Amino acid sequence: MCGIAGFWGRPDEAERLIGQARAMGNAILHRGPDGAGEHVDAALGLGLSHRRLAILDLTEAGRQPMSSASGRWTVVFNGEIYNYLSVRRELEAARGAIAWRGHSDTEVLVEALDLWGPEATFGRCDGMFAIAAWDHAERRLVIARDRMGEKPLYWGRMADGTLLFGSELRALFAHPSWRGRLDRNAVGALMHYNAIPAPLCVFEQVFKLPPAHWLEFRNAEPGVARPYWQLTQAMTAGARSRGDTTGEAGPWVDRLESVLGDVIEEQMLSDVPLGAFLSGGIDSSLIVSLMQKRAIRPVKTYTIGFAEDAFDEARFAREVARHLGTEHHECILSGKDALALVPSIADVFDEPFADSSQLPTYLVSRFAREHVTVALSGDGGDESFAGYSRYHLGDGMWRRVRPIPHPARRLMAGAIDAVPGAAWNGLAGGLGPLWPAPLRRGTAEKLARIARILRARSPLGFYGDVISHWHDPAALVPGAVLPRLAEAEAATGLGRSDIEAMMAHDTLAYLPNDILVKVDRAAMAVSLETRAPFIDRRVVEFAWQVPESLKVRNGAGKWILRELLARHVPRPLFERPKQGFGIPLGEWLRGPLREWAEDLLSESSLAASGMLAPAPIRARWASHLAGEHWGYWIWDVLMFQAWFRRYRAHISH
Repeated sequence: MCGIAGFWGRPDEAERLIGQARAMGNAILHRGPDGAGEHVDAALGLGLSHRRLAILDLTEAGRQPMSSASGRWTVVFNGEIYNYLSVRRELEAARGAIAWRGHSDTEVLVEALDLWGPEATFGRCDGMFAIAAWDHAERRLVIARDRMGEKPLYWGRMADGTLLFGSELRALFAHPSWRGRLDRNAVGALMHYNAIPAPLCVFEQVFKLPPAHWLEFRNAEPGVARPYWQLTQAMTAGARSRGDTTGEAGPWVDRLESVLGDVIEEQMLSDVPLGAFLSGGIDSSLIVSLMQKRAIRPVKTYTIGFAEDAFDEARFAREVARHLGTEHHECILSGKDALALVPSIADVFDEPFADSSQLPTYLVSRFAREHVTVALSGDGGDESFAGYSRYHLGDGMWRRVRPIPHPARRLMAGAIDAVPGAAWNGLAGGLGPLWPAPLRRGTAEKLARIARILRARSPLGFYGDVISHWHDPAALVPGAVLPRLAEAEAATGLGRSDIEAMMAHDTLAYLPNDILVKVDRAAMAVSLETRAPFIDRRVVEFAWQVPESLKVRNGAGKWILRELLARHVPRPLFERPKQGFGIPLGEWLRGPLREWAEDLLSESSLAASGMLAPAPIRARWASHLAGEHWGYWIWDVLMFQAWFRRYRAHISH
């Protein structure tokens, strides 16, 4: 795991270009504290920069930028290619004996580019990566990103024509050509999705390269981003290959153990200390179980817990670790520990990001980094194996709503909206036990969401309303147009049921735009490499071959994962409701975080960026303070505000 950056602009003195490349790399020092390197071409005004977090081949033979033996290609590379040994053998079969300089995956990558070219090379690589490769022969720059979107890669052309790219925006900020104006549509998307979806960036004319795509530049001019693999095709092919879905479950569980186990074995390869996150939930417990089965010594596992019982899962992780015999490390935090992080969270996320589980993710990463440099995680299991309860709840709700004619549903929604939120809350409080139990907490918020659901015309439209925050972001970001999510649209028709369409939506959009962003930035802020076996191509492709009946049973998801885990861990240790990696956000905003929030939500602070309309935000904040449950909506605004204040110097007007 590393950080990369670079530029392509005007010809200049080599020494000056090296200084610019080094400054870009130093801006992302946290991604690679173990070394640095630069490559420049003074005649072309080209520079590549690399910050190294040494994981494989710790010698100078693994240093970057690295050139192919022929001298044609020079690469900077962030990530890991897990199947690099098989790619290396394929190279040797095609070219004969190769005088390898070391045993790094980077050397395999650059020699593969030399033999097969970009698209064929990227298609052979299973792993997580962001790559920039300079082709000396054709004078072209190629950038690429891994299949699922684990590793970030930004790029943009500045007003003076200079091309900039990097693992994080702060690398681009460090170049003298940087100029960045806020993108109104991106800010609106943040309020709706709580993250900014690719290819959008918070800055105009700066983009995120989509997952599984590569892009070629000639004379610093971009071509068209092209896919080297398509997740939608893998999903469709998997669903079509199922055949008879009424057979015994045992062979499917066996296949899952084989596929996932092989991937985990590859991902355990490291020349530095390695461990795993363990929450005690199904996904992380299964990853650790299969790791321990392959390890020659106890696996190092890491858990954080909170002193507040309602948010503490540490005791479950402790029991699983004891059963498996891992070397378990546990850190119990108080709410004050998480609160202390809040004012500086913008230092971790240099693009505004508002998934509040970013706080515990950062804390567990920081704790693990005290002992290891690499940690495996259970991320991605929910999206591929129907783990989120919202799939089953949403499917049930849609089945009840769908038979009602749409005009009637719109009337019902209008009736709900006609009553002020405070009145609904007052009614719920007055009726007490006579009011429906699911609506007693956060009544106004839940009824507003029900009204939007009633207006939905399709299952995915309905699902989009379920998972969104600010339904009409243009109300608080005037002039914003909510972008169409190509990934979400692609989910329509995928799979054989509404639940599978929801899973496809999350795998295509929520996973890369939210979950993987959160994990990458939180872990890399402390120079920790994370690896996620569930989102390896082979596991994802297998998951889409598995019949839904082996994922969902009796209203609960991940059935096949539970069956496999039961081979290694007694069921009483993991069969319990999913808790999630949450914090008591609403209560904190009314209590210990109120002063911090009030400062960022003052009328003058809200007006400072020129992006936000203070009135609707102030009204929502007042409702939250009065007892309504709008914490996640307020958090979206607070994260933008904290980010704006931190990076204001890099914003052009």
